Amino acid sequence: MRNSVTFPSAGLNLAGHLYLPDGEAAPGPALVVGHPGSGVKEQAAGLYAERLAAQGFVTLAFDAAYQGESEGEPRGLEDPAHRIEDLKAAVSYLTTRDEVDAERIGILGICASGGYGLAAAATDHRVRALGTVSAVDIARQFRLGADGAQDPAVFQSMLGAAAAARTAEAGGEDVRMFKLFPDTEEQARAAGPHVYEGWEYYCTPRAGHPRSAKALAWTSVDRIATFDAFHAVELIAPRPLLMIVGRDAVTSWMSVEAFQKATGPKELHWIEGAVHNDLYDKDEYVMPAVAKLADFFKQSLTVTA
Repeated sequence: MRNSVTFPSAGLNLAGHLYLPDGEAAPGPALVVGHPGSGVKEQAAGLYAERLAAQGFVTLAFDAAYQGESEGEPRGLEDPAHRIEDLKAAVSYLTTRDEVDAERIGILGICASGGYGLAAAATDHRVRALGTVSAVDIARQFRLGADGAQDPAVFQSMLGAAAAARTAEAGGEDVRMFKLFPDTEEQARAAGPHVYEGWEYYCTPRAGHPRSAKALAWTSVDRIATFDAFHAVELIAPRPLLMIVGRDAVTSWMSVEAFQKATGPKELHWIEGAVHNDLYDKDEYVMPAVAKLADFFKQSLTVTA
């Protein structure tokens, strides 16, 4: 059963979908499910939330502040500090629900929310276990590129554009935005496999949604610049960590780096044949990922601390 809910995060109301498992009366384990960068709760986060609810978990998928149906201006702002606060606020909301055992809450972060989830769990002991799918650190992706080989001049140019946007907006201009995806399939294919994968997921009937962000505010860039999702990964221990990664994902190096930094109980689980976006919605990859997550969270959230 899916219910539309709202809850506060640092002064803004966030819009969420709360999924309740069938036939569960007593307070039970719950999961916050964070969406990918530019995504919304109706896409990958909702898919995982629904399927994990079918496994007996109360699950909450929600739109980040400034995005989707959630509050916040300017629209399309990506603010790592607020994204982390959003995850903690979602945990807070779950603790108020009668259906939830507040001592048995975990986080599942997909793509950018995987990185944000690492940062949130590191400093919030209410998070008893953390799972990630296709995790990335958004700052590494912007600074270094999805494959880690981006020319440093690219990001310096973006910082210049962000600075110019702040000056222009101070002078009364509208918020300046930059596009996340090419306009056409031809352009997307020419930009390389990872760009095409993202374009095909977000910009076609496969999974396109009118509220998913197709552009971000330029002032997102300097907020992202000095963020490091992996800075405090060791603080997650002794709570368990599961990271699920597509074997063929160009972004997999980021999950590997985070995994290597983790010091507590941890597992890096590979899904053979999958690229980054395959784990968002393709059944042949999502089904084994959900099965692995369900087993992990059932074990990790069984005993009340």
